[in-house]
This record gives sequence, C-alpha cells and structure tokens, in this order.
Amino acid sequence: MSRPPQRGGKPRGGQGGRGDRGDRGDRGERSDRGDRGKGPAPKRDLGQQVEGRQAVRALLTAGTRRVHDVWLATEGDALDDLATLAEAAGARVRRVPGDQIERRARTESPQGVVAFAAPVPMGDLDALFADPKAFLVALDGVTDPGNLGAIMRTAETAGATGIIVPTHRAVGLTPAVAKAAAGALEYLPVAFVSGVPGALDRAKRAGVWSVALDGDGDRSVFDLSVADAPLVLVLGAEGRGVSKLARQRCDVVASIPMHGRIESLNVSAAAAVALTEIARRRALEPGSG
Repeated sequence: MSRPPQRGGKPRGGQGGRGDRGDRGDRGERSDRGDRGKGPAPKRDLGQQVEGRQAVRALLTAGTRRVHDVWLATEGDALDDLATLAEAAGARVRRVPGDQIERRARTESPQGVVAFAAPVPMGDLDALFADPKAFLVALDGVTDPGNLGAIMRTAETAGATGIIVPTHRAVGLTPAVAKAAAGALEYLPVAFVSGVPGALDRAKRAGVWSVALDGDGDRSVFDLSVADAPLVLVLGAEGRGVSKLARQRCDVVASIPMHGRIESLNVSAAAAVALTEIARRRALEPGSG
C-alpha cells in the first residue's frame, strides 16, 4: 500500500475543536477543576495517586505496578471489597475519616478511596511502532484531564495498543486523568515524547500511517482505507485542533461527517466515534488489530 502525498494547510480546530471553545482546559487556561489541588501534587504526575472506586479496583487487580497504600473512608462497609483486594496486593490499608480522604484527594469526588502507587511504567515508542498491529493515539495539546482520561478509556476498550502524550502543552497522568480513565491507565501503554511532530516522523520511518482527525479533513473517518493498517490517530486540542506541524506530517486528514447544526464534537466524543469506527474496520480484516 503506497502512502498518499503529505498534507499541509491551516488547521481549523475542527473535530473536537472549533465548536468547543468554552472548554478552556484544552487551551491551557485552566486545569480540570478536580485537579486544582487539595493535596500536594508530585513533581510530575505519572499516576502515583489514584482516586475513585473503579480506578482503584483496576489498579489493585491489574498487578502492573506496586501499590503502597490504600486509604479508605471509615464510614459504611461499601469499601470492604477494596480492602480485601488491597491486602491481597500487599498494600497497606488505612481506615480514616471521610473528611481526611477529602483533604488528601485531588479530585472532587474520590468516592471514599485514595491509593498511592508506583508510577505508571512508560511505554517505549519504538516498540509501540514496531508492533505489526499498532493502533495508537497521539494527543496533540490535549490539556484537560477529563478529556485525556475519557480518551484513554475509549482507546483501551477499542483495542488501542498505546497512547502518545507530549511532555509540553499536555496534562500529566493526574488523579483526575486516572479517575476518568476508569482503569485504562493500568492496561494501556503510555509513551511520553518531546513533541508529536517528531513522533510522527518516527512513525513514518517505522511504516506506521498517521491520521489526523480534523473538521475540514477531505476524507470521512467512515471511509478510511488505512484503518486496518498499523496507524496512529492524532487528536488535537479543543479550540485549536491538530497543530500545523503535526498536521503536515500526517498522511491523511479525516473528518467526522456532521449532519446537524452544531459544527463539531468535543475531542473525547470525536475520539470515541473515530476509535470505534477504526476498531470495527480492523475487526473485519483477518489478522488485523
């Protein structure tokens, strides 16, 4: 399969972009309200603090990293199953008053549980590209923790093999990200890179197709001929879309057809549509992802 000519042009913000200017989190103007910081933030968030029952349950059952401590609210017995899982995982269990959980938490609703664990193991970018079934998601400037977590959750359920996150103009793996990801952090490799454009250059050298999702893309995501090939789906920030440099390095710029009066989707909703369609196409091809 030969590659199409490289694309240029000015991005519109587009899918998951221009119609969502009210979501300032992806324009770097504020973080998710859940990460405004009741407790002290580590120097770099790599998933060390996990909050919420579903995310902590996945952390304890996945066994992908060590869990040091689990704090559980003393009120009620609904958290007894988590205490059992934590003890089985070798974590120290502390029963503390609910208000102490709230003070230590960095999300608005920790659901009576906060866990402290080793950092999420970082994925190796070259190894992710070398996978013949590579199905990756690159986040170009997505800074809202809720969006990042939701995209990770959808990507994991769609069978994605990894997430690419830049170290600048992006959010770390904060408690709000882990909570929104609902356990996907434990199963989906995350590769941090200095910049998405450079990562896309490496993808091309590895024979991996790159597809930008943008509102003015000249190809429908429902008619993506490379969906069953090794690929990386590039998603841009709310309001700004995929950056010019990243877009220029993409082989394909695809869009989601809009049939109503609203011209675009939130980036996590657009990701859900595109990832589900790509997963459907890959499932139809023998031997594909």
